[in-house]
Amino acid sequence: MPDTPGAPVALDAMGGDHAPGEVVAGAVQAVREHGVPVVLVGAPRPIHEALARHGAAAEIPIVRAEETLAMDEGALASLRRPRSSIAVACHLVRRGDAAAVVSAGSTAGIVATGKLRLKGQPGVLRPAIAVALPTLPRPTVLLDAGANAEVKPEMFAQFAHLGAAYAETAFRVAEPRIGLLTIGSEPGKGNKLVKRAHELLSAAPGLRFAGNIEGHDLLTGVVDVVVTDGFTGNVALKTMEGSVRYAFSELRGTIQESRTARLGGLLQRKRIQELRRRLDPEAYGGAVLLGLNGTVVIAHGASRASGISAACVLAAELAAQGVVSRIGERLGPAHRQHRLW
Repeated sequence: MPDTPGAPVALDAMGGDHAPGEVVAGAVQAVREHGVPVVLVGAPRPIHEALARHGAAAEIPIVRAEETLAMDEGALASLRRPRSSIAVACHLVRRGDAAAVVSAGSTAGIVATGKLRLKGQPGVLRPAIAVALPTLPRPTVLLDAGANAEVKPEMFAQFAHLGAAYAETAFRVAEPRIGLLTIGSEPGKGNKLVKRAHELLSAAPGLRFAGNIEGHDLLTGVVDVVVTDGFTGNVALKTMEGSVRYAFSELRGTIQESRTARLGGLLQRKRIQELRRRLDPEAYGGAVLLGLNGTVVIAHGASRASGISAACVLAAELAAQGVVSRIGERLGPAHRQHRLW
């Protein structure tokens, strides 16, 4: 069941650095503050105890899962633990009992389990992880952010379609502009992989290819979708996250240096807080694993309740907006008529 709007979000209660406490708290927040139906998947006893602390034992159902993927487990864990909480959550989506999956667990484990349990959509060679970058006036979609370290040139065009479908459904972009991340704006810049990808993107039907972009363009909003391989995308994403943390740390230190600086910081407190919220990775609900027969949202491993809640809201919205169907609409004609991949 690719899109089942109205069904609950299957939340992996055992995934994440602060599971199950913060995950359960996030589920309660999603239900009470945002009206998102949630079913918690995992070990019933600790989940029930956490729900009881919020007085929510009767509000959110629990589906038993006998195993848990540890945060340090990789892709093979999906085979070693067939009854893990993330596997059971995927099964609920496949059966039509849940609209989407949310987990803050091991990214490699989520990707492998999702591919095994939900399968790829027709025409999709490999799913890709998409993240929303905090650009203005609307977010920019970056993919792949870590699912595929090694890719073929043809996959860049496929990633572009996945990212375009995400931008169309989540951010209402009519004709998403696609940019290829490389080391120069000129068409001939980059290694053989990127050069060939540029050729394919330029000729790909149904794509508004804007050409190459460089690393300093990622947060400028010059394009709506940025495509790259998973290795480069993951490094770029974590570099940006680290840079933001460093910048705010330095800003905090500067504000405390003198009375005048503290006064200036106080006067700009609201603007600084707004900026911090916009640049917080958890504000966007996490990354989305695109290209499967089901909606899968990967929350940050260190997510607290607010991040988990945002991930549930994002998953519910994407399922309701039919992101899986939109991807099928984009890839179907290209796969049948042009056989790009």
